[in-house]
Amino acid sequence: MQNQDPQPPQSNRNVIIDVTAKSAQAATVSAEQLKSLRTIVLVVYVLQALSYFVGITAIIGVIINYIKRGDAAGTWLASHFRWQIRTFWFGLLWAVIGLLLMWVFVGGVILIACGIWIIYRIVRGALAALDNKPL
Repeated sequence: MQNQDPQPPQSNRNVIIDVTAKSAQAATVSAEQLKSLRTIVLVVYVLQALSYFVGITAIIGVIINYIKRGDAAGTWLASHFRWQIRTFWFGLLWAVIGLLLMWVFVGGVILIACGIWIIYRIVRGALAALDNKPL
């Protein structure tokens, strides 16, 4: 009977490789790519602000977020992409709830609060992005 050293399961090797690959990808983001992603983040904040006048711009902004957020993975800008996506979806949710409750007269208050909350998130996020800080 031969004693053989137990081999770690194959799946553990893949996990280590995947983690290493993710770290390597995050480390290879150049300063130029960060500058480009920061510009995209700022453009999306502007699109979100413009949505008060032209509603379609918020939809364009969230589409840009979903397309480009993978490029920002592992950087300080990833928090901005997540912040913008959440601002869109929660803002939309509360706007729909407010519209549905307009007949109860509570909807107007919800819509005003939602509008103020969205403005706060746009301003806070844009200021953080301009200062090169994560959220």
